[in-house]
Amino acid sequence: MTRTGLLLGATAALALSPFAAFADGHLSRGGSGHLNIIYWQAPSTLNPYLSGGTKEVESASMILESLARFDDTGEMVPWLATEIPTVENGGVSEDLTQITWTLREGVLWSDGTPFTAADAVFTWEYCTHPEGGCAQSSYFDGVESIVAVDDLTVQINFDAPTPFPYTALMGSESPIIQAAQFADCLGARAPECTDANFGPIGTGPFVVDEFRPNDVIELSANENFRNPDQPHFATVTFKGGGDATAAARSVLETGEFDYAWNLQIDPTILAQMEAQGNGTVVTAFGTSVERLHMNQFNPDPALGDDRSTAAAGAHPFLTNPVIGQAMSMAIDRALLVEIGYGAGGQPTCNVLPAPELYASTANDACLTQDIPGAIALLDEAGIVDSDGDGIRELDGVPLQVLYQTSTNAVRQDTQALVKQWWEEIGIGSELRNIDASVFFGGDPASPDTFQKFYADVEMYTNNFAGVDPQAYMANWACDEIPGPDTQWQGSNIQRFCSEEYDALIDEMAQTADLETRGELARAMNDMLVQSYSIIPLVHRGGVSAHANSLGGIRMSDWDSEIWNIAEWHRIPE
Repeated sequence: MTRTGLLLGATAALALSPFAAFADGHLSRGGSGHLNIIYWQAPSTLNPYLSGGTKEVESASMILESLARFDDTGEMVPWLATEIPTVENGGVSEDLTQITWTLREGVLWSDGTPFTAADAVFTWEYCTHPEGGCAQSSYFDGVESIVAVDDLTVQINFDAPTPFPYTALMGSESPIIQAAQFADCLGARAPECTDANFGPIGTGPFVVDEFRPNDVIELSANENFRNPDQPHFATVTFKGGGDATAAARSVLETGEFDYAWNLQIDPTILAQMEAQGNGTVVTAFGTSVERLHMNQFNPDPALGDDRSTAAAGAHPFLTNPVIGQAMSMAIDRALLVEIGYGAGGQPTCNVLPAPELYASTANDACLTQDIPGAIALLDEAGIVDSDGDGIRELDGVPLQVLYQTSTNAVRQDTQALVKQWWEEIGIGSELRNIDASVFFGGDPASPDTFQKFYADVEMYTNNFAGVDPQAYMANWACDEIPGPDTQWQGSNIQRFCSEEYDALIDEMAQTADLETRGELARAMNDMLVQSYSIIPLVHRGGVSAHANSLGGIRMSDWDSEIWNIAEWHRIPE
């Protein structure tokens, strides 16, 4: 295989397909009128670099853009760049240490000023500032420098051969921000720049007219957007709050909204709503996995500000893989899919379930629930119930966990079942659910964010943009553990730390052969899963719904699912 053949997706289409116009003007700029979107988890900021939450990333994707995106098939599509650089076209160096992007001419920020390569350089400086706590810093791993060769040329230099150089400034999680607007927001000042974080100037199809955190965003068409016929909607209301069931009903039954995101509700109820004929349920599978994170640090409230940090020390029992293995064996993943996800879910034992090259089969035993086996495993390890209260102990510490997640009917059903199964093997649970806008928010002062992890176990879904997992698997590096020194930003939520794992991250970053990269990714997945610091449950397809009057939907689970919102339009009656 040649080096050029190693660049996954490098032969992707180099331009967006043109959109044919309707004679009645629905596909002119603003010709489709008003669009109502509901993401029942309300965004807390419009700066995706200050939050790892999907709701922030996706809402910001209407405003901020990157060099290229990943479409609904996972293929790379040039966005602010003219084409995808490859070795064949000279955009990637033969030694794989440099990628050069050519920017589109004439692109303007929404304030009318020119977009240039200097903005790309600034974005890298912003996210990699040592005091910034950037939530997306892993996308810049291995980047030695980003240089503006001229106004329309961005050169990214890597510190080692990088076989998949499409991470920095790619996709919805690594967009380019305006240097002029964020110039005074570097480092520790980043969260203080409220005006910029709540109303970023972008190159995207929409501009922010009003942002009410944890509530609603009002937007209008960007008059400086580079395509004179887009966006087709003149204004957008992006509403947050409520729950998934109400969001689904607002599209499929009442027609109050045009698009509803993340409909994690009883699949039978969802099908009944769709049968009313007002809207369509759409699903896209990518890499999303509903998982349990097992806190490797001690979250005891008595430890005060040190809880869930390295200063608190190891968790009293969740660092024991025998206990985590038993907790995993007790779970009936197929039943969780049946009652909570339907066609939108598949049982999984992997935190990295796709693409196929990277999917391990080493952990498939978890697909079969085995409560007797879990009981025997704990008994053999001498982890028993010594006082007859139904709860086992390890070194005198009862196996009792605080198990938290976001407020969501499916997640609460999952919690109830998992609690029951764990009780059957002698592990007790206290259940807690937190409003999703708070749980997934980036407020460093809040005690209830998933990053703070003031609990023993927490559950949610995560995924990665694009099709190469290098940056995603780097999320579990030791230096990605959130803490007060990073303003609680960081992607290693369960506080897993292994020198061996970090070495595999480094090896993958220097490995060009795709088959070898697949082996490394599978090894990292297996190391994580077999540490039982994380317990995968369900490979989730994204499930959303749109009104039948809404056209142009190309839902993606490889990027922001509304990545092509500029093309959305109202279908004439």
